[in-house]
Amino acid sequence: MAHVGIDSRLTHYRVGGISRYIQEVIAALPAPSHQTTTIFQSRKAEQVFSDRFATAKLWTPPHHPLERIALSAELLPYRLDLYHSPDFIAPIRGAKRHVITVHDLSFVHYPEYLTAASRRYYNGQIEASVRRADHILANSHATKQDFIDVLDVPPEKITVHWLGVDDSFRPLARNSTLSTVNALNLPADYLLFVGTIEPRKNLPGLARAYRDLLLELPDAPKLVIAGRPGWHYRQVMSDIEDVGIQERLIFIDDVIDDQLPALYNHAIALLMPSFYEGFGLPALEAMACGTVPLVSDIPALREITGGVGSLVDPHDTASIADALMKALCDSSWRQAQAEAGIRRAAQFSWRKAAGIVQACYQTLLN
Repeated sequence: MAHVGIDSRLTHYRVGGISRYIQEVIAALPAPSHQTTTIFQSRKAEQVFSDRFATAKLWTPPHHPLERIALSAELLPYRLDLYHSPDFIAPIRGAKRHVITVHDLSFVHYPEYLTAASRRYYNGQIEASVRRADHILANSHATKQDFIDVLDVPPEKITVHWLGVDDSFRPLARNSTLSTVNALNLPADYLLFVGTIEPRKNLPGLARAYRDLLLELPDAPKLVIAGRPGWHYRQVMSDIEDVGIQERLIFIDDVIDDQLPALYNHAIALLMPSFYEGFGLPALEAMACGTVPLVSDIPALREITGGVGSLVDPHDTASIADALMKALCDSSWRQAQAEAGIRRAAQFSWRKAAGIVQACYQTLLN
């Protein structure tokens, strides 16, 4: 019987993003009778990650400079046939076969947006990990093309699996969501950004566009920025403060996953003017809730939104401001886009994503 290992160590240290991906894929992953699966957790994790699969704990922390070597030694006794690293970097030799998930190549395109330590970790190991991997999972066709163009990876070595959207993300009655909105001290209506606060998200550019919007619509709804600190957080916040509209901005960094559906449902539009994305999960979740996405005209976000909402030039504040104006002033257009977004989001599911992951395992094991 084949023995598959899946790395879930990151989920102890972070929430959202890649940790959400790990949790959702494992929850939806099939459990074939011919395969034993072990979920590897951080030694610090207190709760068992899954009741469907065996679990084991590892001492090696994620993102450690010696991670690939230390992890290889720790995994040796488990005699794994396949090891899946959902967070980019695979061990040097932790199993007979290795699968990695790479979510984007932002550290290649925008190394200046990373801290020095992060540049050393990713740039020093990603190419070796890509070469070592027997197969690569990418979460969009845009990311796959990035691999082919930037790292010269053969197309047949890469499988695309779109991420999914949980059933909790759907249009909700306002009276069922007001308690959540009130608990977060938010107004009944607002514009919304969801994501990590880091340079590639282009929050200073969004703030400038919103300032321009206020010149035309002084009573425009407030802008809610929901996100945890990321790389160069202090500099991003300083740049936002320089725009001079702090009284119209609301920052919340303690949103839990269960509150997100309500947060999206009360938003007039979801704003994602990023310079670069590998997928764009907030745009997908917003569409599932019937909230219009206003996103950058970049490959991954064009792919995910599929023509729903507005595409903006992230380098042009007037382009972002015009999209905001349309979303606020054209209610017929907004309603049509909301309905189209719900249909678009229905094409994505974690069950489909996990099924592709399992099919990848099976191909390599055979």
